[in-house]
Amino acid sequence: MTEENAVKKVIIFRLEAEEYGVEVSYVQSIERMQNFTRIPNAEKSVRGVINLRGVIIPIIDLRKKLSYEEVSYTEETRILILALEGNHAGLIVDAANDVMDIFESEIGAPPQAMSKEEQMYLKNVVKKENRVFTLLNVYAVAESLDTASV
Repeated sequence: MTEENAVKKVIIFRLEAEEYGVEVSYVQSIERMQNFTRIPNAEKSVRGVINLRGVIIPIIDLRKKLSYEEVSYTEETRILILALEGNHAGLIVDAANDVMDIFESEIGAPPQAMSKEEQMYLKNVVKKENRVFTLLNVYAVAESLDTASV
């Protein structure tokens, strides 16, 4: 299989009307919204921690991390549990829509008009059929946990 035809599987999730993607290989599970334990003096986007099957996982509100307006959680709200080199993090998103195969030829550079913070957390734009969405840089999001007081 050539690089042009290489396929990645991504989970498509939504924040407001915008769609984003994260590679399936980073996602351990998708959970319904649940109660979390707050952490005093943590960065504003770190909502707290949950105990998921015996593992303590920090929870990041991706709306806050990407400067979206705060809204109430709904029945569609999900937590994407990421597993990155032995570390875990949960991302609160408005909804997790579907899983999609993408080809290298459909992946482009991010737009220059993004803010510095968006450029740090978002790595590529995918144009697939009539949809356009941005791939999340999961390592940058996880790294922000290391620098936050969690």
